[in-house]
Amino acid sequence: MVERIATEPTPEDIDTHKLYARMGMTDAEYALVVQQLGRKPTYTEIGVYSVMWSEHCSYKHSKTLLRLFPTTGSRVLMGPGEGAGIVDIGGGRAVVFKIESHNHPSAIEPFQGAATGVGGIIRDIFSMGARPIALLNALRFGNPNDARVRYTFEHVVAGIAGYGNACGIPTVGGEVAFDEAYTGNPLVNAMCVGLIEHKHIQRGIARGVGNPVYYVGPPTGRDGIQGATFASEQLSEQSASMRPAVQVGDPFMEKLVMEACLDVIARGLVLGIQDMGAAGLTCSSAEMASKAGNGMELWLDRVPMREPHMTPYELMLSESQERMLFVTTPDRDEAVRDVFAHYGLDCVHVGVVTDTGYLTLKMDGHIVGHMPVRGLVDDCPIVEPPAEVPAYITREPTVYPPVTDYACVLHALLAHPTIASKEWVYAQYDYMVRTSTIVPPGSDAAVVRIPDTHTALAMCTDGNGRYVYLDPCIGGRIAVAEAARNVVCSGGQPLALTDNLNFGSPQKPDRYWQLQQAVIGMAQACTVLNTPVIGGNVSLYNEHEGKAILPTPVVGMVGLVHDLEHVTTIGWKNEQDVVFLLGDTYVEWGGSAFQAVVYETLEGTPPMLDLEVEKRLQDHVLACIQAGWIASAHDVSEGGLAVALAECAIAGNIGAKLTMPACALRPDEWLFSETQSRIVVSTTPVHAQVLMRHMQEAGVPIVCLGTVGGNDLVVGAGEECLIAEPVDALRTTWKGAIPCMMQR
Repeated sequence: MVERIATEPTPEDIDTHKLYARMGMTDAEYALVVQQLGRKPTYTEIGVYSVMWSEHCSYKHSKTLLRLFPTTGSRVLMGPGEGAGIVDIGGGRAVVFKIESHNHPSAIEPFQGAATGVGGIIRDIFSMGARPIALLNALRFGNPNDARVRYTFEHVVAGIAGYGNACGIPTVGGEVAFDEAYTGNPLVNAMCVGLIEHKHIQRGIARGVGNPVYYVGPPTGRDGIQGATFASEQLSEQSASMRPAVQVGDPFMEKLVMEACLDVIARGLVLGIQDMGAAGLTCSSAEMASKAGNGMELWLDRVPMREPHMTPYELMLSESQERMLFVTTPDRDEAVRDVFAHYGLDCVHVGVVTDTGYLTLKMDGHIVGHMPVRGLVDDCPIVEPPAEVPAYITREPTVYPPVTDYACVLHALLAHPTIASKEWVYAQYDYMVRTSTIVPPGSDAAVVRIPDTHTALAMCTDGNGRYVYLDPCIGGRIAVAEAARNVVCSGGQPLALTDNLNFGSPQKPDRYWQLQQAVIGMAQACTVLNTPVIGGNVSLYNEHEGKAILPTPVVGMVGLVHDLEHVTTIGWKNEQDVVFLLGDTYVEWGGSAFQAVVYETLEGTPPMLDLEVEKRLQDHVLACIQAGWIASAHDVSEGGLAVALAECAIAGNIGAKLTMPACALRPDEWLFSETQSRIVVSTTPVHAQVLMRHMQEAGVPIVCLGTVGGNDLVVGAGEECLIAEPVDALRTTWKGAIPCMMQR
């Protein structure tokens, strides 16, 4: 007999007044709950179902699409379905990584929304038994002329810095972009990377009928209740009233919980462990039981409470931070408690693994919830909405009249906040803590040393919503290809990726088409580039007052640097080094920074991408880096070749004298087009010929642009001087844009 708490609405009230709709549940879904239970649900039960069946937890609109991703490979030890994916890196070690979003909370409460997003992704990593070694992020904000946007930007960065720095985990990389489309709905995607020995790999699974279930971490409060449902709705002017759905984090508690959990895992005292992330105690308990094919009974009156008189509904749905749920055996009880006591943490026995297949909730001896685990986790209704090509899609390329003041355009591009230096951001991050960071923020990818080895990990995040808006399939391919290209340019072999799919409402056919096509394009690129998807996050309903963000799939890529000698950065190194451009250039303006800055439009088609050409380019650039023939490498992306050359000069603090090769392109087309599969490399005069010969034999287009040297970046075309700018002047423009923006 399921009883209800007197302060909660009756099942009849829930039905009559459709209270379930306030929790984001449809009439059809409510009817299915009644069918599963064979009765009307209590208020607590409908709350549990609503969060488990929310988009954030169930992926009901995207699960079918996600099956298109390749998820296996020779190095993949664990793919999607756990807290994070795991990839073998040799020597009995593996890398663990994942990316997740905290978009809606950050829109309402930027500091705590961003901070708790970082905290949640850290827990995903150490719940696998891995030691977190690096944090990255991918951020999108609206028009920087908007005071609220600047406030959000400032406080999101502060939240990320405050949490990561206090936990002692370096924030080593990421990206920040600005576009009007994100004004009411910023994107805050957080990624964490960890290291683990194979023998310590954990799963969030409730093994062993009769085994005790423990709660560890701070007491449960009323913060974050219905947070998963909040993340599955569009933002509106009324969203500020959802502020209680934003969790409050404590990074110092996170540090204690992390160290204690890694300790009990290393001692072999844990059978299964999972963090209480989205949906809190509900999701962790139901998912752990489901993965084991078991049930679980929870005694809610034993759950530590931060506030008096908390109801079962509040205890199950709270998203208070820094909490973990784990399963052990009865004979390990004392040993487990001793470890957590050493860290000053309470470890509370709150339940037991059962063979019933049900999640049973008890409060003061009364059953207040009794729900089939399979129904909560596996039998969520899957939705395959109609897809419709948006009316704005065109296949016509954009044509623009010639631009002749190339230096002026270059400075305008360098001053655009999406391209400008992000030093204002990463200067707030402690990216050198733990002293393993080899390449800090500011290069194509960050590089972090693997302790006690001569190897390292290269890691980055990438995604271009402007490309995806114009053609989601091509844009999806480019997101994967650019991430892999950035890893290669840093000397790493791409291993796998984690993705964060940030899109609008899937209930609108044109928005769902964007998601569908982007996944198809990403899957194609992953297959050709041999970068399986080992986990990630889907964040839908990113809309404000009915207007969607640019569709923005973000790719978090990790690669293995086989030898520290292979670590490569973007800056030119020495006088007389030879500069080459690898890859062909075409007239491709659609979605480009040039289009955004000069014409303030978004139209046409994005750059094309031949995946076989991309694969050949990446393979041979990496081979030449490993052979010692390349001194610097930088991919050509936002702003085109001119911006890439300026960034090489700024990073190396040295100029170059370069010449545009004879071709059919106008100078502005050659300088600012964003054709894909291009990399600027430099090499010593000794290696120039062997590098050119290798690329020619491999079928990789290569052209010599000139040599490094002097204090100016000089680019000519025949007798005409296109650009002649002091490197210091370029640096001043590039570094000054965001600080000036924040002073408005």
